[in-house]
Amino acid sequence: MLTRNEALALLKKNLRTKNLIKHSLAVEAILVEMAKRLGEDPELWGLTGLLHDLDYDFTKNEPEKHSQITVKVLYDLLPAEAINAIKAHNYQYTSQIPQTYIDKSLIAADAVSGLIIAAALVMPSKKLADVTQKTLLAKFKDKSFAAGCNRKRIELCGDMELELQMFLELSLNALKKISDSLGL
Repeated sequence: MLTRNEALALLKKNLRTKNLIKHSLAVEAILVEMAKRLGEDPELWGLTGLLHDLDYDFTKNEPEKHSQITVKVLYDLLPAEAINAIKAHNYQYTSQIPQTYIDKSLIAADAVSGLIIAAALVMPSKKLADVTQKTLLAKFKDKSFAAGCNRKRIELCGDMELELQMFLELSLNALKKISDSLGL
């Protein structure tokens, strides 16, 4: 299995936009916390989150190809459960139906990271420190806020027996821990 440093180098080699790298770091942080909460392997889950969009710069205009390059690159570098989760996060095109906790956690973390970052960016300070779980819940309920954020994906947290409020809090706290890396 890759080390985190190897994974980060691979990520920076393949992703050209800073915001996409930050998104990958955000998803990694949330998945690490989810793994701890669920008694899973935080290192494996973190790597899965970090690398889930490895091919995005190459496939952003062809969503049907998204995750296919990533899976080919990582096939011998990550265990099957990570590979399956990466495919499952684009299940509309890969036909890898999300079934496991890591599959569903990746999908939920991918979506919630965008909601949290959008919430921070509308704060006067533009800082995660000023975002609360209560604010985040209100933003979640406001369908016009971050309209591109798929709330059904976030609600997959329920499949891990985690209430929405708890998932929002866990995710927000995970991102606050890496706020310097995110520039927020």
